[in-house]
Amino acid sequence: MLTALDAQLDGLARRRIDLAPRRYGLLTACDGGLLEVSGLSVPIGAQCRIGHPGADGRAALGAEVIGFRNGNTLMMLLGDPVLLRPGARVRPEGRPGMLPVGEAFLGRAVDGEGLPIDGGEPIRAQAQWPSGGVRAGALDRSPVRQSFDTGVRALNALTTFGVGQRIGIVAGSGVGKSVLLDMVAHGAQAEIVIVGLIGERAREVSDFVERHMAGEKRGRSVVVAVPADHAPNLRIRGALLAASLAEYFRSQGRRVLLIMDSLTRVAHAAREIALLLGEPGAARGYPPSALATITKIVERAGNSAASGGSVTGLYTVLADGDNQDDPVVDTARSILDGHVVLSRDLAQRGQYPAIDIAASLSRVMTDITTPAHQTLARQFRALVASYEANRDLVMMGAYRSGADPVLDRAIMMHDALSAFLAQPAAEIVPLAPSIAALGALLGDGGAAAS
Repeated sequence: MLTALDAQLDGLARRRIDLAPRRYGLLTACDGGLLEVSGLSVPIGAQCRIGHPGADGRAALGAEVIGFRNGNTLMMLLGDPVLLRPGARVRPEGRPGMLPVGEAFLGRAVDGEGLPIDGGEPIRAQAQWPSGGVRAGALDRSPVRQSFDTGVRALNALTTFGVGQRIGIVAGSGVGKSVLLDMVAHGAQAEIVIVGLIGERAREVSDFVERHMAGEKRGRSVVVAVPADHAPNLRIRGALLAASLAEYFRSQGRRVLLIMDSLTRVAHAAREIALLLGEPGAARGYPPSALATITKIVERAGNSAASGGSVTGLYTVLADGDNQDDPVVDTARSILDGHVVLSRDLAQRGQYPAIDIAASLSRVMTDITTPAHQTLARQFRALVASYEANRDLVMMGAYRSGADPVLDRAIMMHDALSAFLAQPAAEIVPLAPSIAALGALLGDGGAAAS
């Protein structure tokens, strides 16, 4: 108790006292969550508190600056606009563009503002990090050279990931993205696990915290949760906080796994803000700035040559209506280092995780695996693709055995191939056993794990 008090007193002693007069502006308009404030000049990204006339600052509402217009500052509320009044005082607070980070977040679940939602004590972060990240040159990022163990047999053996890689899990709603994320979060080998649950159902947030914030994993995990009913700028702020925490721990030389569910909800939030500011919709209603937000967040993951740390990014991407050509899906697929596609047809057949191996890809697999492993993975893909392409003919009995040797083998091994892809959610299969099982399945036990 005394040690914790001493640490707080030391932090207060080092803090500079601000003796400048307190500035404030006046609320002049509120339109659909967009606020206009006069008489207050603060930069974009600054947070402010809005108090009612005659009320003290403790009852104030939070808002974030998102732009300027006709001499007024444009803000978006971080909460509910109920009880807002014209003429309310708006005061800036904190450092614009900076987010709290530090060891105090380990083992905690927080919201987009960094406030605890797990019922624990307030988080006293001793460090801050730029919300937009610390931009590094392209040559300051070291290449991906080490394999990343996900604990999922199909991913380890057929789409091997690397430390510092950015991967997307692409699927429609209800196909199993969150379950696959659970499996990776449970079985992945990483020093720190940062989970950003952005725009998802509140029930999923409580379930995830209950499953993963317990036992020895708690001390190396952070959950940043902003459910779907929160303001769009708060959802984006939650994604930026998760990325900033990952960058902070990477700067200390640690190996970090950043899980973000979902990248599409971040794009939806950016779209709401851009349309509110009057930006025209371009690709199927998405303004250019909304899609650019995805790129900026994804590019923050990777390896650091300076610290030796890494951020391996795993992002879910919701394909609206199972459309693989959705603008968000297409943008994410073009900037990510690999993608895992989940198939609704496979899920309906009872295969979980419903990974469509033929459509999934890891762009760094050839750099981190042995030639023997790559050959086995190509053989597996060829067998699965051949069976799926001729599935209707086989089911109708229209295919004559002997016409295609690859298809004959695929038909014979179909049950074994499907069993290899399936895996119970609670089971963990490390990297080396996954590759060994692939070699045993295809009759080549000599394939060595990379």
